[in-house]
Amino acid sequence: MFDSLGGIVLLVLIAFVGLFFLVFMWLLLPLFPTWIRAMTSGGKISPMKLVLMRLMKINPQVVVQARIMAVQANLTDVSTSGLEAHYLAGGNILRVVQALIAATRARLGLNWDTAAAIDLAGRDVLDAVRTSVDPKVIDCPDPSTGRTTLDGIAKNGIQLKARARVTVRTNLSQLVGGATEETVIARVGEGIVSAIGSCDSHERVLEQPMLIARTVLDKGLDSQTAFEIVSIDIADIDVGENVGARLQADQAEADMRVARAKAEERRAQAVAEEQVMKAATVENRAEVVLAEADVPVAMAHAFELGNLRAEDSM
Repeated sequence: MFDSLGGIVLLVLIAFVGLFFLVFMWLLLPLFPTWIRAMTSGGKISPMKLVLMRLMKINPQVVVQARIMAVQANLTDVSTSGLEAHYLAGGNILRVVQALIAATRARLGLNWDTAAAIDLAGRDVLDAVRTSVDPKVIDCPDPSTGRTTLDGIAKNGIQLKARARVTVRTNLSQLVGGATEETVIARVGEGIVSAIGSCDSHERVLEQPMLIARTVLDKGLDSQTAFEIVSIDIADIDVGENVGARLQADQAEADMRVARAKAEERRAQAVAEEQVMKAATVENRAEVVLAEADVPVAMAHAFELGNLRAEDSM
């Protein structure tokens, strides 16, 4: 009885192992070329690992490709588990590995954790590395905003219209959380306008445009941004209108209007006072007439009382 029970258990175990093996082979068979490719290229990913990737909805071909690229480039900090975790997090593992290879060749000191964080933050890590190696040029102001020049006014009142080209490269250490390109353009624009305004004469700016560039560079405008400013070049600078003279003319006209208003106010006040005096004169004349009318009455009354005789009135 025990022999037959043991035989049944053994058969069940053999059947279970056989079923597991068949399922395993069914899952591994489509991945067999990928596994061969990984083994021959130095990726060294086990068949069980490939099957688990498929069960976790991870594309094994992409992970194997990234792993092979990392191994061939001698990237020691790129592990298979790290690739899987980044893939599950929604990252682009091939682009991250390409960025790491480019950064390693350029000796930028970029590691896997930083590159993965940049990629998950929504930044193009490969483009960031390329910009760090090959700086790009930004127009200031940005033509897409509709403005073509930066307008500043020197202390003598002359307006200057400038265009600058800013050469920047990516600051990989501040790419996550650092200010974007728009912030750099805004800061440089503000710095140029401020530098023009600090000059005593527009002629000095026209003679030495690089004074503006040096002044702006000394301000450290790339602080807390994702870029490092390499250089600022004044591409064009033109003379605008005489804002100071126009403002003085406007002020003179405003002063004239104020003076005219005050003169009109004084004239109206004088007219009002004249009318008051005329009214007072008429009133005084009326009182005189009333007083003159009382004289005959007083004389008649005096005659009645005998206080006034005819010879006295002659």
